[in-house]
Amino acid sequence: MNRRATLTVAACIAAGASLLAAPAHAAERDTSTKASQNVSVMSSDRVKCTSLSNGQLCISLNTSPSRIEIIYTKSGGSTIKANLGFRQNGTSWSPLKTISTGERAVATWNMSYPCGKKYVGLIKVQGQGTFETPAATPPCG
Repeated sequence: MNRRATLTVAACIAAGASLLAAPAHAAERDTSTKASQNVSVMSSDRVKCTSLSNGQLCISLNTSPSRIEIIYTKSGGSTIKANLGFRQNGTSWSPLKTISTGERAVATWNMSYPCGKKYVGLIKVQGQGTFETPAATPPCG
């Protein structure tokens, strides 16, 4: 991971350390749940993170080259099996990953993305459901 991406991830992790998240399906069905959820407000709309009970999930819309990265850092609990993904006019998923405490899982999609569109980072944990980040938007111009 290059220095810029490492600093972006570190800032994302630091900013979201005290946040809680609701399962993605709850936020989609009930807008009051989404409105009451604490989310990270960062200077960059292209990086968004949320803390879960045993880790942190981030989405980063990177440039040079253009790519979407989903990063999950597991800080506690038992080993999980999960898919990382993102949603924007459909959902894309990574292959299933086994993630233990202290590990970081990253999924990358090398692709260009139009400005102004919203992208949501996802983690689908076997037996626990799907969780999401706040929406990130790439810069325009």
